[in-house]
Amino acid sequence: MPDDVRSMQCDDPVGNAMMTNDEPSLDIVHALDAAHVALVRLAAAIAAAEELVVRGALARAAECCPHEWVEEVILQSYLFAGFPRTLNAAREWRKVSGRPAPGEDAGERFDDAPRWSEEGQRTCRIVYGATYERLRHNIRTLHPALDAWMIVEGYGKVLSRPQLDLRRRELCIVAACAAAGQDRQLHSHLRGALNAGAPLAEVSAVLDAIVDLMAPQNPERYRLLLARVAQHDVH
Repeated sequence: MPDDVRSMQCDDPVGNAMMTNDEPSLDIVHALDAAHVALVRLAAAIAAAEELVVRGALARAAECCPHEWVEEVILQSYLFAGFPRTLNAAREWRKVSGRPAPGEDAGERFDDAPRWSEEGQRTCRIVYGATYERLRHNIRTLHPALDAWMIVEGYGKVLSRPQLDLRRRELCIVAACAAAGQDRQLHSHLRGALNAGAPLAEVSAVLDAIVDLMAPQNPERYRLLLARVAQHDVH
């Protein structure tokens, strides 16, 4: 289905997909259009929701989003939700979309590791800004392999893929971390989304869009966290 036709079918924030009873309306998340609401809700569902909710989020994304975006959000989910949830989401996506897997992909070519390292360092610097060097030091003190994998595998091979821009990737990472209750990583990626060019209103709208997918005590906590991050960046 052409992307313009797909987006026209998304004017109704409810649509035909399975969703939770408390899903917010587009009036609440006005800083994001229907496609981006569907995308960040998919990222959150893969990270933390039960299979029925993931299936509904995939169906909604199939209606609203360019399918290439959906594939990239599924692929990057293994960094934040692990392989089991990512494999389950990919399996459901093939059923929901009817879209076959590509015959080949650049991610198969491990001789690209030097390029992934270079691109990973560049992408990670954008996300972490002035705290990049401290991040690298801190992760290396945990284990040097984790530092290398973070750059080459995470920020290079996965998050530097050109099929989805970094701003959208970071908005989806915010959604995944918030839904999973990963406070430390959420703190970093709230700032990362802003550093990648997302307006504050968009980042705030991500939290509004997934409020029903978070633990009940977390929406207000995370709004306050975002306010502190934004205030720190301003000053």
